[in-house]
Amino acid sequence: MTRPRTRFGLTAAILESGLMPNFATDDIEVAKGIAQACADGGCTLLEFLNRGVGAPAAFGALAPWMREHTPNVLLGAGTVLDGPTAAQFIHVGAAFIVAPNLNPDVAKVCNRLAIPYIPGCGTATEISNAMEMGVDIVKFFPAPFLGGPAAVKALLGPFPQAMFMPSGGVEVDEASLRAWFGAGVAAVSVGGSLLAPDLIAARDWPALADRIRKAVDLVATIRGDWRRGL
Repeated sequence: MTRPRTRFGLTAAILESGLMPNFATDDIEVAKGIAQACADGGCTLLEFLNRGVGAPAAFGALAPWMREHTPNVLLGAGTVLDGPTAAQFIHVGAAFIVAPNLNPDVAKVCNRLAIPYIPGCGTATEISNAMEMGVDIVKFFPAPFLGGPAAVKALLGPFPQAMFMPSGGVEVDEASLRAWFGAGVAAVSVGGSLLAPDLIAARDWPALADRIRKAVDLVATIRGDWRRGL
């Protein structure tokens, strides 16, 4: 995959995938294993969470490795809370920025550098403010505590042009995913429910890749059924 050059191209790639795994580690070998499992499992997105003092260095090592070894996977940085941190991650290779909060300075940096910004929003006011800042995809976070799929469906009433990505407690099973996509979300962000901690601890990358492949196929099936009205 040739990496899109514009914010709109990158956003389109995120929407096309619909499944964004996220993880945190300062172990570069573990990060590489997860990235390779995503590539082998057919997932084209990966969010590296900026947690811990070693996170920026690990991301800085992972990004060039992925450009060479897993070019079909777009790597983004998550838990980015302020403008300087956003600029730091973008300049070392982040294809998109994700956050648990909405920050105008991060929006400015991302707009200037043509990078998608996916901020965490939980109220109508935050969603409206995000859209005024040029945000295309809103991270609905923490999803289970904000009313779940029913809340997204309700918010799409006054904000039909909004695109939601629930995060925080989203389960990778058919019932959960059908509920979210049936409510109208554009994508889902998943952590340990997909990137199983036990498989990562055992460094069982083939098993993780198989788990990811099944999730990718499930999302594709559900989205296809939803678009056909099934």
